[in-house]
Amino acid sequence: MGSFSIWHLIVIVVLVMVLFGRGKISELMGDVAKGVKNFRQGMADDPKPQVTSQAETPVVEPVKTDASKV
Repeated sequence: MGSFSIWHLIVIVVLVMVLFGRGKISELMGDVAKGVKNFRQGMADDPKPQVTSQAETPVVEPVKTDASKV
């Protein structure tokens, strides 16, 4: 009773086809394929290091204090 047979799988597939329709399933699978393709393409692209011509150092401004409030 706890194991799935081929008949269980067939019933599940038929229910999914009735609920979603054949066009919607193929559309979803196409979207999944596009996502996988974009993911693989993104992983294949090596990020190029950015080269700067000057070393940038942060500029620290002096803290202004009000001497009259002592």
